[in-house]
Amino acid sequence: MARRKIVAGNWKMNKSAAEARALVAGIRGETDDGAGAVEVVVCPPFTALESAAAALAGSRIALGAQNMHAEASGAFTGEVSAAMLAALGVTYVILGHSERRTLFGETDAIVNRKVRAAIGAGLIPIVCVGETLAERESGRMVEVVSGQVAGSLAGVTADELAAGRLVIAYEPVWAIGTGRTASKEQAQEAHALIRRVLAKLTCGKAAEAVRIQYGGSMKPENAAELLAMPDIDGGLIGGAALQAGSFAAIVRAGR
Repeated sequence: MARRKIVAGNWKMNKSAAEARALVAGIRGETDDGAGAVEVVVCPPFTALESAAAALAGSRIALGAQNMHAEASGAFTGEVSAAMLAALGVTYVILGHSERRTLFGETDAIVNRKVRAAIGAGLIPIVCVGETLAERESGRMVEVVSGQVAGSLAGVTADELAAGRLVIAYEPVWAIGTGRTASKEQAQEAHALIRRVLAKLTCGKAAEAVRIQYGGSMKPENAAELLAMPDIDGGLIGGAALQAGSFAAIVRAGR
């Protein structure tokens, strides 16, 4: 089945509110304002969400957040809820990013609680999975990625997947900022694995509907060959998302 590609920019801990407005303006101009065969998403830090939302007014580019708490409210200093994000105009939220898993100790169970809360609040989670260099070199890629998918998506239904209520991003942690590069064949292998796991968890039809992004240092130079793979439905972009020109080039590669 035809799946609309989705390219999301994860700005991480970069860009002030004013810088976010400027970057959004540049992206709007470079990407035909989100029109076309590729869905475009920008994910600024929490402090820039409101200014980015204002800069996106009237645009078809979607707004995403980089994280959220699983609870609706309470004594969770420094956290934000799904409802707070939705009130700012957020559509997508990145959950289980490799940096959250490795630097902040997030487990599949924690990610799963956030996924359920996001879907319940009407947000679309971008759920990240992927193996480290040690896990890949020890031959555990299939075990690790399959386990993360199953654990992070526990309780997600076939109907929710078929309705586009969730996106998955495959992050080969070993190919991010290490100088190593995943080939298009390695990326495709992992994406196909994820789709097979989804089919086992739910059904083939639902699995075929899910968009799976590649999050392993996609750049203008390698975007076209990666996006041509049958199970790669877009990209979760880090460094290249901080410049309108490079981000737009990746978007264009998916058309």
